[in-house]
Amino acid sequence: MTTALASRELNTLDRCDRCGAQAYVRVVLEASGGELIFCGHHARSVEATLRPLAAEWHDETSRLTEKAPVSIDD
Repeated sequence: MTTALASRELNTLDRCDRCGAQAYVRVVLEASGGELIFCGHHARSVEATLRPLAAEWHDETSRLTEKAPVSIDD
């Protein structure tokens, strides 16, 4: 795994490893360097277990509540 892969923003092609919904959290495991991706729901449900094992916890769930800018033409 490269740093570029681990640091890139998650997109609509990234799917939760548990349910297949759009992923918003990437977890890189410290011991193996393996990567898991989760939807917000499943990330919260496994956080207590995985957080101590994670080298990186990349959370983009704030994107779920972002509002798109509105353009008003005169």
